[in-house]
Amino acid sequence: MIDIKNLTIKKAGEMLKNGEITSVDLVSACLLNIEEKNKELNIFLEVFSDVLDQAKKADEMIKSGRGTALTGIPIATKDNILINGRKVSAGSKMLENYTATYDAFVIEKLKKAGAVLIGRTNMDEFAMGSSTENSAYGPVKNPIDPTRVPGGSSGGSAGAVSVGMALGALGSDTGGSIRQPASFCGLVGMKPSYDVVSRSGVMAMASSLDQIGPFAKNSEDAKIIFDCIVGKDEMDSTSVPLRGLASQLEARPLSGKIIGVPREWLADGIDKEVLQNFEISLEKLKKVGYEIKDISLPYSKYALAVYYILMPAEVSTNLSRLDGVRYGLRKEGENVFDTYSKSRSVGFGSETRRRIILGTYVLSHGYYDAYYNKAWKVRRAIAKEYEDIFKTVDFVATPTTPTTAFKFGEKSDPLQMYLCDIFTVPANIAGVPAISIPSGVSEEGLPTAIQFTGPLFSDESLFAIEQDLRENI
Repeated sequence: MIDIKNLTIKKAGEMLKNGEITSVDLVSACLLNIEEKNKELNIFLEVFSDVLDQAKKADEMIKSGRGTALTGIPIATKDNILINGRKVSAGSKMLENYTATYDAFVIEKLKKAGAVLIGRTNMDEFAMGSSTENSAYGPVKNPIDPTRVPGGSSGGSAGAVSVGMALGALGSDTGGSIRQPASFCGLVGMKPSYDVVSRSGVMAMASSLDQIGPFAKNSEDAKIIFDCIVGKDEMDSTSVPLRGLASQLEARPLSGKIIGVPREWLADGIDKEVLQNFEISLEKLKKVGYEIKDISLPYSKYALAVYYILMPAEVSTNLSRLDGVRYGLRKEGENVFDTYSKSRSVGFGSETRRRIILGTYVLSHGYYDAYYNKAWKVRRAIAKEYEDIFKTVDFVATPTTPTTAFKFGEKSDPLQMYLCDIFTVPANIAGVPAISIPSGVSEEGLPTAIQFTGPLFSDESLFAIEQDLRENI
């Protein structure tokens, strides 16, 4: 029996290449875990009916010498990423029966590499949440402790890798929706620089913030997925080629091992164990040659406030197309406006409605300048602040989250839930890459994590830190 829970993509790839196992063996082991555990954990919304056929084709690809690092590897995908001919609902009743008519760019890349797409994972509705409690199809449970949340909004993708239902997964990250679940589930989760992974074929939440990225057991595996999905896409007007832009960073006169710590961020609201683990992690990095340097990022303390103005504004705009007329759930009313109202009130959950209302408000006449335009000015100041600080340090380190995984219903106040994003949001606001790396466990056995943020287009340099930290945990 294959120990999928502890098997890495790299090791599985070597075993496939050497003929020790087949892709059918890998997929069958994942399917067994799904059959045994999905009913309790609610991770997969759908397991694709052709996964074994995909695996057989992958085995043929390997035998013919055309295999890649991902050929035959079972990968889970978040339910907001389009796969041609497959249902994709974004965790919402509004799109319960919507079927994608084309592949997202990242799916095209995975298919070309020969990866096995095992199924679509549960998520907070339209990626709005930090706990995956907001799915229209029920909450996802954390495999490490089912009484606790797996994080959100990509909680299903994180849970799938954590429990051995897939060897890797894709999530989307608008304000921390990859890194926070990775932290809660003991995984590596990476948000790339804005623009370097195409958003074509991914359901938009907040277009200027969204990015697709990998979940994996370690940085080597995460980089394998990242290397596959990165690339210029003519269908995404914001897409840029990472390789050419990254070369510009080589001229920086830094050692590559200077870590900045914004101490003013660590003053309030952080669990004692999380803070202790963060400091211990920094000490371990010192021992392997990293320099730890205190820094100040005064504008970035406003990142969360900026995020909860800009993100809802873009949500309001992006979801306006879901009106019960062209596609999506439709509830007939007495007139067109009544149809709009009924369709949207039934189709959208409470958190989605909350953000649509907030976004519509900040974009309304009389408030646009007071809120939206001002938030954009502060966003530009935050981006410039990061640009300047990366002239003196190579990375910025913080805890990934202020707490370990919390229990269901523990953060019923929306403001408490929004504060979960305090460390992850700044990277999205600035557009820079960030990675969450497991760094230990709490006394209750819950994972803790440390986050590293790098300069724009320094994505590949972030993966190396995890190995230095992992070898010294």
